[in-house]
Amino acid sequence: MKVRFTVVGLLLLLVGCASPAPPAKRQLENVNLPQTAQPAMQVTSTAFKEGQPIPRQYTCDGVNISPPLEWNGTPKSAKTIAIIADDPDAPSGTFVHWVVYNLPAENIGLVENLPTTESLKAGGFQGKNDFQKIGYGGPCPPSGTHRYFFKVYALDSELALKAGATKADVEKAMQGHIVAQAQLMGTYRRQ
Repeated sequence: MKVRFTVVGLLLLLVGCASPAPPAKRQLENVNLPQTAQPAMQVTSTAFKEGQPIPRQYTCDGVNISPPLEWNGTPKSAKTIAIIADDPDAPSGTFVHWVVYNLPAENIGLVENLPTTESLKAGGFQGKNDFQKIGYGGPCPPSGTHRYFFKVYALDSELALKAGATKADVEKAMQGHIVAQAQLMGTYRRQ
């Protein structure tokens, strides 16, 4: 009888040790799961794709109107949007083509052909470009193919700037307030 209980006991012990324990629960207890990631901010245009030529109508060789821009992935903590468009390939250093700031964060884009006024109907302001004008000034490279970066910044506050600010003013005011950013790069070469 003792032998039977001992054999049965050993069999139960072996079966108990061999059966898989629920490892999933134990593994999850030791894993630090990441917070739900917010999608990265993105900027696009219906006028041109990333790395592609900017159509003539948005340049000094065309009508010189601002291109349409759209963005998504703006964090909920954002209060305003700022946009800077510039050309780092200019012979005398980076040339500023467009400065926009204090757009309400609910905006998800800018329409084509924004008026070159200091104040925008959707809220916010346009600053001074390196042509010494308010609003957009399109690509106009002296020679070769240049890159144009349209940078969109989501900010956690309104910038304490008056209308007509420069890129340097906006960049200084944005320090410590950028919660997300994205850029779209287009190229242009004069014929």
